[in-house]
Amino acid sequence: MSENETVQETDHAMLVVWGQYAHCLGIPQEFAQVPMSQKTVEHSPQSKVLEFLVAQLGGLEYLKDISLSATPLDQDTAVARAWGQEGWADHSGVSRTMSVLTEDEAQQYAVILDKATQSLIDSEVQLALACGRLVLDGDLTPRPVSNGSKSYPESSYGYMDGKLQLGYQAAVITMYSPTYGRLGLSASRHTGKTVSATQAESLALDAERRLGRQPWRRTDLLNWRIEQREPELLKRQQRVAEAAASLRKTEENLAQINEKLSALQDELQQLAAGYAAQERLEKPHSRLAQARNKADVWQKRCWRCQNQVTKAQAWLDRQRQRLSEWEAETAMLRERLQRFEAENAANSNPIEAILRLDAGFGTDSNLALLIEMGYEIYSKPYGNWLSGLLAEKRQSRPNDWQKVGKNAEMLVWKAATIPDFPYPLDLGYERFWQSSSDSEQPKQALSGLLHFGATQVTEDLTGWFDDYNSRQTIEAGNKEARQVFQAHHIKVRSLPAMRLQEHFALFCANFVRFAAHWLAEQCSQVPDGWKTSHSPNVKEQVKVGAHSPAYVQWYGKDCLVRFKERSVYVGRSFFVRRQIAIQLTLRI
Repeated sequence: MSENETVQETDHAMLVVWGQYAHCLGIPQEFAQVPMSQKTVEHSPQSKVLEFLVAQLGGLEYLKDISLSATPLDQDTAVARAWGQEGWADHSGVSRTMSVLTEDEAQQYAVILDKATQSLIDSEVQLALACGRLVLDGDLTPRPVSNGSKSYPESSYGYMDGKLQLGYQAAVITMYSPTYGRLGLSASRHTGKTVSATQAESLALDAERRLGRQPWRRTDLLNWRIEQREPELLKRQQRVAEAAASLRKTEENLAQINEKLSALQDELQQLAAGYAAQERLEKPHSRLAQARNKADVWQKRCWRCQNQVTKAQAWLDRQRQRLSEWEAETAMLRERLQRFEAENAANSNPIEAILRLDAGFGTDSNLALLIEMGYEIYSKPYGNWLSGLLAEKRQSRPNDWQKVGKNAEMLVWKAATIPDFPYPLDLGYERFWQSSSDSEQPKQALSGLLHFGATQVTEDLTGWFDDYNSRQTIEAGNKEARQVFQAHHIKVRSLPAMRLQEHFALFCANFVRFAAHWLAEQCSQVPDGWKTSHSPNVKEQVKVGAHSPAYVQWYGKDCLVRFKERSVYVGRSFFVRRQIAIQLTLRI
C-alpha cells in the first residue's frame, strides 16, 4: 500500500489526536475487554459505549448528533481508526446499547477511565503536597430536565439555579493541580431534591477513594468531644429521673382522687335511690344536692389531675427522647472514634488537605465531622446558623472593618467559641456592596466566613478572603461541564447510563488537559493558547478543534494531522505518535 493510500479526511481533527492519546492510556483496548450481555451484530456493544465517550468528548449536545449533525461522527472513519475501531454505529444503535447498560457494566467502564489516568493524578498529588497541602473543592451542581418530562427515572423537583425545577443534582469534587490547574476527582448523580448539606462527608470520602490517600484523623479532638458530653448526659439522665418521679406522684394523686370520687358517686347513687323511693324532691341545700355538688367538685379535680398526668407523661417522653438522642449521638461518635483509630493505624503516609465548601455544606454537624476527618476547612455558615452571633459580635467592634477586596471589608475573631459547637472556629464577617437595578446606590450585603486549621487566616484577611473565593475554580468546572461537554443534556434514560455520562463528563475535562500537555511536548505547531497547561483553552479545543476538518496521513500507528483550508488552524500540522512517558508515582 502506498503512502497516499493511507491518507484519510476528517471533520473532527482533535478527536483523531485524542484517539491517539487514548491508546497511550490503553482506553480503547480496555473497553473492548469489558464483558457485556448484549450481542454483536455489526458493531460490538463495547464499541458503542466507546462511541458514546467520543461523542461526549466532542461536545455533542444530543445523541442524535452522532448521525444527524452537519458533520456526522459515525461517518468519520479517521476518528474510528484513531480510536481502534473499523467504524462507528448509528446513533440509534448507541442509544439501544446505553439503554440496557447494567450497573456492573457501567462501573467497569468507570473503573477503566479512573485507572487510565490514576498515575497522572497521583503525580499531581505528589507535586501539590511538595508545595504544601492538597486543596480540594466540593460543590453540588444542577442537571435540570423539562418539567413536563416523565421519562427520566428517579428525577425529582429541587432548587436549581434559583428556581424549582425537575431534574438531578451532581455532587462534584475537584483538586488543585500544579500542572493542570484543576482536576476532577469524582462526580456522582443524585435526585433533584438532594441538598448540599447531605453530601459533605460523601464528597470527602469520594475524593479519598480516588486519591488513595487521606488526612490523619483527629482522634484526639474526637475523644475530647466525647468526654465533654458526659456532664450533659448526667443532666439528661437526672431530668428523666425527675420527670419519672413527677409522673409517679401525679399518678398517685390521681388514684387517690379517683378513689374519693368513686366513694362519692356510690353515696350519691344511694341517696338518689332513697329520694326516689320516698318520692322526695331534691332541694338546693338538701343532703342529695350537697352530695351531688361535692361529686362534681371531685370530678373536675379528677379531670384536672388527668391533664396533669398527660402533661407529665409528655414531659417524661420528651426527656427520654432527648436522652435517647444524646446517647445515640454519643454511640455514633464512639463508633466514629473506633473507625478513625483503625484508619489512622493503617495510614502510614497521611496527607495534609484543605477542603473548601460553600454555605450549603456549612452545617454544624458537617463542619465538626470534616474537622475530625483531618481537613483544614474553609466555608460559610449554613442558613442563619451564626447570623445572630456575628451580628452581636459586630456591635462590639463597629469601627474595625478592614478592606479585603475592591468592594469588600471584613471583621474577624480568632478561635472563637461557638455555642453548641465542639471546636473553636476562626470567624469572619464580610460586608460588601452590590449594584441594584432599582436604586442608584449599591446595596450592602453581609456574609459569614468560617475556618478551622493551622493557617493563621486572621493575620492575613486579604489572603483568607482570596483563598476562600478561589473555590470559584470548581464553579468554572461546573460551567465547563455544562457548556463544553454538555453534561446538562442528558442523552440517555437509564440510571446506569446516566451515571456513566456524568463520569464521562468529569473524565473528558481531565483528559483534554492531559492530552494538551502531552501534545504540546511533541508538536511545535500547537496553538499558543493550548500550551498553557493550567488553562489550555479547553472550550476552543472541543468546540473548534474537535470540529475542524483535516487530512490524516497514517504511518503505521502514528499519524500526521494537517488542518484544511476551511479550518481556522490552516497551515498547522501535528505529527502524533502513540507514545507516552509517565513517571509512575507509588502510593506509600
